[in-house]
Amino acid sequence: MTGRKKVILDVDTGVDDALAIMLAVTSGQLDILGITTVSGNVSLDQATLNTCKILELLGVSGQIPVFRGADKPLVRDTVFEHRVHGSDGIGGALADMAVTKRAEAERAEDFIIRQVLAHSGEVTLIMTAPLTNLARALHKCPELTQHAAEVIVMGGVVQGFGNITPTAEYNMYVDPEAAKLVLAAGFPQLTLVGLDVTRRALLSAEDIAKLRIPAVREYVERSTADYRTRYFERNGVQACALHDPLAVGVALNREFVNVQKYYVDVETRSELCDGQTVCDFQNRLDKPANAGVCLEVDAPAFLECFINSLNSLNQEPKKDGSHENE
Repeated sequence: MTGRKKVILDVDTGVDDALAIMLAVTSGQLDILGITTVSGNVSLDQATLNTCKILELLGVSGQIPVFRGADKPLVRDTVFEHRVHGSDGIGGALADMAVTKRAEAERAEDFIIRQVLAHSGEVTLIMTAPLTNLARALHKCPELTQHAAEVIVMGGVVQGFGNITPTAEYNMYVDPEAAKLVLAAGFPQLTLVGLDVTRRALLSAEDIAKLRIPAVREYVERSTADYRTRYFERNGVQACALHDPLAVGVALNREFVNVQKYYVDVETRSELCDGQTVCDFQNRLDKPANAGVCLEVDAPAFLECFINSLNSLNQEPKKDGSHENE
């Protein structure tokens, strides 16, 4: 199929990464060259297993290769988020699924470099995890910045509070050195999809009920159950935020968000504020803009896209990940 945007998804597959993969696959608008995994919400091994499970659930495990990346941040210790995503990262859903798919031998950063250079100006990198893999790719190939079409980063928060510390969003906090390197690298088109907009893209039980494919609905309902409970305890809202799916949404339709260009940096040397994304709204630092920052979102339009996409899955997946017509 021609005309589809070439993308690579970089994930640490927890609950919302899984939903992001589901949106990317079911949208039909993206040519997913591959998925790279990294330590983040869960370990590298668990993130890779979860990614393979989601691809099997969707019936595309033979079509999309998976590549293992970094098993820890550039210089820091790992920080997992089992409180939100459960011990397995996807809320215990698909626990009984037998997985035959395995990751490729090529390292994630080498795959990113190879594809971006092979399709210069065509590949959009959708990063929904700590930015360790991309930082490692840039270390090996600094000229990568001149060949990527766009980098879309789910991470940071510039006008609100953090979700792992008072000031930091989780992906930025886990590997702030990597985030700092990526933001400073000089990508001509880098879009920051942060908590400022993702907190407004909420998935409720009523929304889940609109999912028409039983196995998809059951998976989404189970995988998000604890996530929605935690979100209610913290925010008083019976829903959960579609952080990572919104990054995919921006790749699908930029009209979902309002983007303004600013200079953005990440704090790496603070006792209180490590991982904070600092956006220079008033040009106090007199530095050129390096990121398009999402500040507003048409949440109803995005949510409609998300539900319609998941409802358009071509085949009815069975709970073991196989399909009726196989």
